[in-house]
Amino acid sequence: MKKILPVLIILIVLVVSAAIMLGVKFQKTIDWEESFNETSNKPYGVSVLYKELPNLFTPNKVRTVYHQPASYLKAHKADGFGDHEAKGSFIIIGNSNYLEASSIDALLNFVHTGNTLFVSDYVFPQKIHDTLNFDIEYIKNEIDSTSYLSLKHFDIPDIKIDKNVGDNYFSRFDKTTCDALGYSKINYKHVNFIKIPFGEGTVFLHTEPKAFTNYNILKENRFRYIEGVLSHLPNSDLYFDSYSKIQTGYDGNVEKQSNLSWFLDQTSFKWAWYTAILFGILFMIFNAKRRQRIVKTIRPLQNTTVGFVETVSNLYFETQNHKNLVQKKVTYFLEKIRTDYNMDTSTLDESFIKKLASKSDKNIEDVKKIVDYINWLNSKNEFFEENLIKLNRHIESFYAK
Repeated sequence: MKKILPVLIILIVLVVSAAIMLGVKFQKTIDWEESFNETSNKPYGVSVLYKELPNLFTPNKVRTVYHQPASYLKAHKADGFGDHEAKGSFIIIGNSNYLEASSIDALLNFVHTGNTLFVSDYVFPQKIHDTLNFDIEYIKNEIDSTSYLSLKHFDIPDIKIDKNVGDNYFSRFDKTTCDALGYSKINYKHVNFIKIPFGEGTVFLHTEPKAFTNYNILKENRFRYIEGVLSHLPNSDLYFDSYSKIQTGYDGNVEKQSNLSWFLDQTSFKWAWYTAILFGILFMIFNAKRRQRIVKTIRPLQNTTVGFVETVSNLYFETQNHKNLVQKKVTYFLEKIRTDYNMDTSTLDESFIKKLASKSDKNIEDVKKIVDYINWLNSKNEFFEENLIKLNRHIESFYAK
């Protein structure tokens, strides 16, 4: 041990010195990527807007959509499997190019039935252009990197958008039915915010999503412009389109980022963390051999059934493995149906529903609800806590009557 001690001291000094030097000298580069991520605190994330939406639309609910609008709106129709019927305003900030044709149709149908769609992006999917009959053009900022935004119906000073090499604007739209609500100015004023009636609802299109980002909302009085833009939306429930689906794929399989990732982005904490890990490893290495073996304590056998159940339940709760739990509950429920009523559960169709209702002496509508919900769950790949809770309520209701 005496021979190893000097080497250990030298190693510790080197690690600490490197951590201090890098922590002092290394200056983190600002990430100016325009992600429009509602969880990002970077300049062009939209976390500030996202956190303020409940205050702007109080007392209505603000819900975050982690799936393609087509699947979400289908599940939350009047006859869908969601926990409510989707009504209100659907808002998309940037990244609208991910929208599939089916989702665009679903959003337009959502508007047609009396709801609202708000999209702020530089360009929009061609299907939206063709359906709503408008064109967009780009003007380059040849003087500086600044443009000025204003609203038609709000008496507020023009706000400045810097770091802007150019503007997209509406070069053509039907002025007999559409209203110009806002303008952007580079060299001359042009329309960048319009209102389009569609069916019984309204579509709002805006071509400067950077205005909604953290950098611009927190700078000077630019937040007043955002308040003015969003004040055009009705005071109703809001559905905020999440950036997470773009990050993890268009299928909506959302994987949450580790909570440690933000801390590891901070240089000083990162090196402190790595140093602590290194010291922990060294401690384990030099204390692996003890001077005397531990005397084993032999304890009487205990009934660990309750402890096992608590451990397993805590494991599922901590890992949030809703998919595994949903599949197990469905499997156990169908196994009980096979055991209690001697029925084949391989095909859950109308014939199965009628037969189960007859054998179990249950109301056929109640049986249809749980069977249809199980069929819907079997078609999904991603599950949330609300799916598990709703399935459990269906099963408890089936056995309670």
